[in-house]
Amino acid sequence: MSSNNYYDVTTWPVGNPFEDVGEVLNSIIADIKQRQTATDMNDGGKPGAVIYLPPGDYRLRTQVLIDISFLKIQGSGHGFTSSSIRFNVPQEEWAGLHELWPGGSRILVDLAAGTGDDAEAAAFLVQREGSPRISSVEFTDFCIDGLHFSPDGSTLPAENTYVNGKTGIHVASANDSFRVNGMGFIYLEHALAIHKADALSIHDNFIAECGNCIELRGWGQASKITDNLIGAGFKGHSIYAENHGGLLITANNVFPRGASSVYLSGVTRSSVTNNRLHSFYPGMVILADGSSENLVATNHFLRDHEPWTPFFGIDNGLDDDFGLLNVHGNHNSIFANHFSLIVDSESIRPSGTAPVIIKLAEGGGNMVSTNHVVAKDVQATSSESCFEAQVDALLASRATEGLQVTTVLVAPASTRNTILDSGSEAQVDADRTTNAVRATPSI
Repeated sequence: MSSNNYYDVTTWPVGNPFEDVGEVLNSIIADIKQRQTATDMNDGGKPGAVIYLPPGDYRLRTQVLIDISFLKIQGSGHGFTSSSIRFNVPQEEWAGLHELWPGGSRILVDLAAGTGDDAEAAAFLVQREGSPRISSVEFTDFCIDGLHFSPDGSTLPAENTYVNGKTGIHVASANDSFRVNGMGFIYLEHALAIHKADALSIHDNFIAECGNCIELRGWGQASKITDNLIGAGFKGHSIYAENHGGLLITANNVFPRGASSVYLSGVTRSSVTNNRLHSFYPGMVILADGSSENLVATNHFLRDHEPWTPFFGIDNGLDDDFGLLNVHGNHNSIFANHFSLIVDSESIRPSGTAPVIIKLAEGGGNMVSTNHVVAKDVQATSSESCFEAQVDALLASRATEGLQVTTVLVAPASTRNTILDSGSEAQVDADRTTNAVRATPSI
């Protein structure tokens, strides 16, 4: 027996999904609301629905407003392929490329740029006030493509600015048990912006070549960001969270070029563990604004140089004494992380200083233990090939000159910290009268 709670956008009688899938989706949501009005019928009443996007390109000219619970929008493939690489290939070579655009079940965001409000130019706006909170909305297995970036007044080509005012999914209201799984996000200034999340799962997505990838705004609790492939632009965050408790950030592969890999503002009692983090700049992981009682453990940090010519020389504005991991908070545990710093000593800022790996800038009672630092001085190079340049840089492990670093720097505003086996006596810069230090034995 077929269900009237399963919809296919290509068979729905209202609108043309290929010309404006937003109109079609809004019509389907209106039908669900019109049919499901009973709140208590046979121990149920509003089961919600599934909306299916078959593989294909669906232009979105009307914002989709989701104001019902238990809605799943699903496709049959995240469809990600690098638009940045294509836009930086000479146009005369495009005819020889196997494909030019992302594919799968793909939403083409064709909304006018917003005026500063992220929600205004969001392809999907989730918003419902009242009680209970909107719950169990799921996005799975389709691609949201912002198509193009825009000029920003700099000398960069428009397609390299990471700016266009477009948002993929914006959740404005308090929410519970949302899931974003198996999605592809590309060429959006804001891929995923979620306010007031409880028990949110962002899992196994491909979110790259976006100005900002994942933003948890307002406040939230007990959510997770796991097993994603992520890479923001140089102006934005790959993973950002504010005022969250019990947040789990685990097993993500964070690509370089984002201004930060993980930025936590006022986040407490949360975990950043087992991630592979790669950056071209300092400030890879930042615990800001009193972020406290967090665990940062068994992550792999790699900081090296931008090897791709179109972005060579761009940075996030931070100096090397800022630290790869920067902490403004109390009672955080920083255990068993591996740090690889592979840079050209001629590029270090301020010139002549030792780059800082872990900086305890403010707060107290933090514990830093058994972290391993590998620092090498290499000659920075660039290449026209994005893929080959980055792979070559990652695989290069030949012997090079060692680089003098400060493995742990404890600023005067941070006291009562414990630093164990995370650098030699000379590599740990801390006031021994206000902090406990046990240096790693030197050979």
